[in-house]
Amino acid sequence: MPRKKSKKNYQITVSFNKLLIAVIFFVGLFFSGIYYVNHRTYDVYNQTNVNVKHKNFINKIIPSAYRAQRKYNILASVSIAQAILESDWGTSGLSVKYNNLYGMKTSIHDSDAVNLSTQEYVNGQFITTTGRFKVYQSWDESVLAHAALLKNGTSWNPQQYQDVVNSDNYVEAAAGLQSDGYATDPSYTKKIIQIIEKYRLNQYDKLK
Repeated sequence: MPRKKSKKNYQITVSFNKLLIAVIFFVGLFFSGIYYVNHRTYDVYNQTNVNVKHKNFINKIIPSAYRAQRKYNILASVSIAQAILESDWGTSGLSVKYNNLYGMKTSIHDSDAVNLSTQEYVNGQFITTTGRFKVYQSWDESVLAHAALLKNGTSWNPQQYQDVVNSDNYVEAAAGLQSDGYATDPSYTKKIIQIIEKYRLNQYDKLK
């Protein structure tokens, strides 16, 4: 005949089972929490990396933009925003290989240059053409050369970009780039203003 368990032993067994279930539950919860935290941190880390890359690019050319503003009266926000737009945050082949942040072209007689295909907006549409682009030794040289062009104009019109030079705010300067014929893209002014406002680049127009 089977031996009956005592009431005391039965209570101990039930308590032990409850404790075991609780331990299993909390262990599972603990590891689930680790999994969640790790994956959540990874997502934020990736997003932060994107922002950090943008911040690093801006920080890298701020000193050059300051020098350009002091020497040529070109707002730092405009210099930075154009560099961002033209070079895609310094990742374009022209900026990586040739330190040309602005797509600056030069004459066929310039030995420090390279021939590359480019997009131009002509008669209401973008077309692919070949241009001769300037090669620079550094991004700093590129920023200053770009500002010098805006200040001194072109060989056929030294006053060509005076609306940009004489502007004391980024909205007017961006509009001047369009009206003075710097860019063929009809949305160029809008793009420059959006970049400046999104990244608050106008804070750098106050020289330190």
